[in-house]
Amino acid sequence: MRRIILAALITCLAVGTAAAQSCDNKAVSANGKPLHGAAKMNFVRKCKRDACVSKAVSAEGKPLHGAAKNSFTRKCMTTA
Repeated sequence: MRRIILAALITCLAVGTAAAQSCDNKAVSANGKPLHGAAKMNFVRKCKRDACVSKAVSAEGKPLHGAAKNSFTRKCMTTA
């Protein structure tokens, strides 16, 4: 049982790190040059938020609304 939980935890951490790296890699301007400074921070924040909002579903598979959605999104963004 411990091995399964450990494997799941490692997988979750790896997925969160991969999502953060993919947002950094997508941060390019219209000219194809990498973004820097505030523009990059804003893009990465929006990218992470969009990724987290799409995962905000209840146990029954229904989309979350209101405070539950905000709480989930905030928690997801801090871990991603």
